[in-house]
Amino acid sequence: MPAAGADLDLMFQALADPTRRAMVERLGRGPTSVSDLAQPFAMSLPAVVQHLAVLEASGLVASEKVGRVRTCRMEPAAFSLAEQWINQRRTDWERRLDRLGEHLRQHPQGEPK
Repeated sequence: MPAAGADLDLMFQALADPTRRAMVERLGRGPTSVSDLAQPFAMSLPAVVQHLAVLEASGLVASEKVGRVRTCRMEPAAFSLAEQWINQRRTDWERRLDRLGEHLRQHPQGEPK
């Protein structure tokens, strides 16, 4: 499997979990500490750290430890891979639907082919 495909798999796997999606949404508003990020979730801090590890492995989130505080931030550039993949699928389907529309215009229903 090409590296881009493996990266895309990790990204979609990371985003498949609603807790991780909520973390990414929160980080979209700006960097925050792990403890602040964990606040709204009814889970232990180690569980939050495990979710963050999955997000970091996917490249969507990065963290940095300064003293005793670990701060997380979203990596917006990482989303470009998923965006490119989705846009390519959209373009492919738009072309197919355009061809279907043209075919239906040329061969209206009820007309012999």
